[in-house]
Amino acid sequence: MKRIGIIGSGAIGAAVARLAVNAGYTVMIANSRGPESLAGLLAELGPLAKAAEARDAAVFGDITVLAVPLNAYATLPSDVLAGRTVLSTGNYYPYRDARIAQLDTRQATTAEYEQTLLPDTHIVKAFNNIVAHHIPLLANSQPRTALPVAGDDIEAKASVSRLVNALGFDTVDAGTLAESWSFEPASGAYTVIYAASEDGFAADYLADRGAALPAARLSELLAESHQPDVRRDSSDRSHSAAR
Repeated sequence: MKRIGIIGSGAIGAAVARLAVNAGYTVMIANSRGPESLAGLLAELGPLAKAAEARDAAVFGDITVLAVPLNAYATLPSDVLAGRTVLSTGNYYPYRDARIAQLDTRQATTAEYEQTLLPDTHIVKAFNNIVAHHIPLLANSQPRTALPVAGDDIEAKASVSRLVNALGFDTVDAGTLAESWSFEPASGAYTVIYAASEDGFAADYLADRGAALPAARLSELLAESHQPDVRRDSSDRSHSAAR
């Protein structure tokens, strides 16, 4: 049986849940407000979705999807996550997460920092460089849209890549967690690369319907990307709110 557990029911978590249900996965989803707060989302997702506490969602299926802000990591059930593959969709937004010295000084990427918070897991980054409403619009696009995937564990990265493929996207291997800066906020391979119009996206990103981004082009953008200096670069708050 195809199963996936998701912790976080915000824009990205809900978008991934919708794709998973559409692909025939049974989804268990949790959030900080409790299962009863998910009644509306469950009604939309249908019989393949169920709500649970985070501890149960964490071990439901082979991969745990985290769609929570960095300041929520301290509340995660780290004991039951130990040894598991964790697909992290998150980013560092200083206005939301407060300043984190290791990230401001570029001692670590966001993914490396997340790995220190969950040291016994296998962190893999995906779905963190695309705004939530583009996810359903670009899933199973023609040509297929690609997403970058980064991780240190080869098997974990392969498992996440297979899941991303099943949800309707091609993947590009973006290297290790140390190299995942190439698709962090303010880099050259973040959100706007999936826009139908760069100017339109800047003016009203929610109105932008997205455009397919094939793997070959994503590979070029990752190669051309620059490591952002978050002490000077500021991520658009509206875009991060959609996550």
